[in-house]
Amino acid sequence: QVVLVESGGGLVQAGGSLRLSCVASGGTFSSYAMGWFRQAPGKEREFVAAIRWSGGSTDYADSVKGRFTISRDNAKNTVYLQMNSLKPEDTAVYYCAADTTIWRPLDRAERDYDYWGQGTQVTVSS
Repeated sequence: QVVLVESGGGLVQAGGSLRLSCVASGGTFSSYAMGWFRQAPGKEREFVAAIRWSGGSTDYADSVKGRFTISRDNAKNTVYLQMNSLKPEDTAVYYCAADTTIWRPLDRAERDYDYWGQGTQVTVSS
């Protein structure tokens, strides 16, 4: 059983920055690919970014590429999402998720992530 807890959300003005953290407990964090997803009001949850177990490979949604950076510290069982140049359309609940299928390449599909955090709210004002 893997438990994921996100933190770092909040209210920020457009153009500002936030760093989200997700701490994992249980399981073998250093073996898992990790992803960030978000869900805006009235919309379906969508992929934001993912990182392989080693941190050597990452993937980003086009909407955040160049503004967001995903990283991880396996010694701290933590994955981060640095969000810069935030826009009002980035407002959403942000979730981290763990893909425990070790052999799978980086994946954007929600169904392939086995464990999810409770989410953290990010609100960007214009």
